[in-house]
Amino acid sequence: MPGGEKPEVYVELIVQGNVVKATAIHAKTGLEATIVGPAGAGRAALEAAAVRKLEYLLKKQRER
Repeated sequence: MPGGEKPEVYVELIVQGNVVKATAIHAKTGLEATIVGPAGAGRAALEAAAVRKLEYLLKKQRER
């Protein structure tokens, strides 16, 4: 994140059959980013993908 500060982010993982829905939530703004991946993927990979998407959305929001 810009400025070197790490924002507080919550990550929720929900298994739905053979897929996992990972949602990253920015604590300060409440902005959410959700991705869906295979249940066989590692937890860290799914969390990282959701956080990357959240960072993208936060950057896009700041540019407006």
